[in-house]
Amino acid sequence: MNALFIFNEAPYGSEPTYNGLRLAGALAKREHNIVRVFLMGDAAISAKKGQKVPEGFYNVQLMLQKIIRSSGAVDVCGTCMDARGMQAEELIEGTHRGTLDELADWSEAADKVFIF
Repeated sequence: MNALFIFNEAPYGSEPTYNGLRLAGALAKREHNIVRVFLMGDAAISAKKGQKVPEGFYNVQLMLQKIIRSSGAVDVCGTCMDARGMQAEELIEGTHRGTLDELADWSEAADKVFIF
C-alpha cells in the first residue's frame, strides 16, 4: 500500500498527531508499504530537532525518526515553516522542506490518504 499521512495539528497539547504517527509507524514497519508524511500548519513544528519532553512522555521527533528509518519519507510544508520562522537546519535529519506540488504528486500516487 502507498499511504500518505497529512498532519495539521500541533505535536503536543492534543493527540491527533501522536495517534496518526503511531499508525504511520506501524504501517512503515511492514516492508510492502510505502509511507509518506507531510507536515502542514502547526504540525510543521513536529520536525524540529532537539525536542525535550518530560520523562515518560511521547516524543514525536523519535516517532518520525522511526518512520524515516523504515524507509518512509517525511516532508515539511515550506510555507508553513516560513510562517513559523523555521529554517531547514532546524529539521530532524532525514526530513525535508516540501512543496505543495510535491504534496499533490504524493496525493495522486497514494492508495490511501490519512488526514490528522
